[in-house]
Amino acid sequence: MKTLIVTGFAALVTFGAQADSLDTNLLKQGEQVAIASDCQACHTAPGSKTAFSGGYGIASPMGVIYATNITPAKSGIGDYTEAQFSAAVRHGVRADGAQLYPAMPYTSYSMMTDADLHALYYYLMHGVPAVEQHNPQTDLPFPFSLRFSMRFWNMMFANDKMWQNDGSKSAEWNRGNYLVNGLAHCNTCHTPRGFLMQEQQDRPLAGGPLGSWYAPNITSDPVSGIGGWSDDELVQYLKTGRAAGKNQAAGGMAEAVEHSLQYLPDSDLHAIAVYLKGTAPIRDEGETQPAYSWGAPMDIENSVRGRNPNNANLSLTNGEALFSGNCASCHQPDGSGSANQAYPSLFHNTATGMRNPNNLIAAILFGVQRDTADHQVLMPGFSSPSYVDKLNDQQVADISNFVLKNYGNPNVTVTAGDVAWVRKGGHPPLLARLQPLMMPAIIGGIILVLAIIGIICLLRRKAKAQ
Repeated sequence: MKTLIVTGFAALVTFGAQADSLDTNLLKQGEQVAIASDCQACHTAPGSKTAFSGGYGIASPMGVIYATNITPAKSGIGDYTEAQFSAAVRHGVRADGAQLYPAMPYTSYSMMTDADLHALYYYLMHGVPAVEQHNPQTDLPFPFSLRFSMRFWNMMFANDKMWQNDGSKSAEWNRGNYLVNGLAHCNTCHTPRGFLMQEQQDRPLAGGPLGSWYAPNITSDPVSGIGGWSDDELVQYLKTGRAAGKNQAAGGMAEAVEHSLQYLPDSDLHAIAVYLKGTAPIRDEGETQPAYSWGAPMDIENSVRGRNPNNANLSLTNGEALFSGNCASCHQPDGSGSANQAYPSLFHNTATGMRNPNNLIAAILFGVQRDTADHQVLMPGFSSPSYVDKLNDQQVADISNFVLKNYGNPNVTVTAGDVAWVRKGGHPPLLARLQPLMMPAIIGGIILVLAIIGIICLLRRKAKAQ
């Protein structure tokens, strides 16, 4: 994001005399809206040196959705009027009239105020270099490829109401609401989805699966949510990706911290904390204590060392030996983590205390990468490609079960099959599982209707003949 900021304003130099006529205050406001909305994370491909030029493949349960170029180029949004830009951002309708998929969180951006939308449009048009880049086109399988069907989805589920201030709440709460459910679109990941992939409005921010990862409950419930976190801990987590004794960001949350949240002013982070602490608490069934409260230090090194000869091969045959050989050097033999907690403690850790173990499994498989102003975190993933040993599904399950039993929630068990699903990108929702049957069902339905029509016609002919 630092590169983005420098690149954006550096572009003004290339505009020559035109830069003198630009509204720098409006540019700064638009840039802040882009940061809060985390536009760069999706609209910049990994490794790309040109911000907002698109090409990033967003893995959805229905298939890969490619983010578009939103620079002011012909291949981007250079020909968009502000009204067309508003329709795309707020309602998911492109300039050519085609529907966007809700991987673009227009269902949240619909709350964006006129002032913020105008500033964002101004910034993208005048503060970002134009990059002519044609990216892969989204090509989902039938029937998800029928973009017009999103019109009906929007009619049923999309919220197109603009932001309205709640006079009964504080200014800080209102700002937090605007960020959580609008610009920062926390709700799109942390609210569970229904059969048609719509947000379940009766369980806002109650958590749900997100591909290989799991977006946890962030309601004010003290057991299932963040009710036991202090405001300062929430702010620290949003700013750095880590709150001691609570959790650390990985996966999509690490990207949100790295590209967006760490650059928000502290006032906005406090507003988010105030809003989240004021949400209706939602308790997950069967939970009796916070995920971060599980576990204690436990050192097994003495029992592992000397068990096999020094020249033994393939000796890492169980969870404790695999943990000692692959994890203990960074997370420490007793699970307490490194001194600076770049490698976090495995006890008093939400990832190891949750009833859903996906985040623990995904962290082992895919690693953790997070770069913030105060530190850089890099844990390698134990799957290909990586520079550390590749672990198979059973080995990852063995390590996970050892960690859960000794440092986390001992009531949770991981199987090799669980690991296999996380490796594949998570369990597909029912709608995606039904996709291969949809075309045969449609064809079968058409044949059935034609058969019924044929039978009716035949019966009428017989009736006339009598």
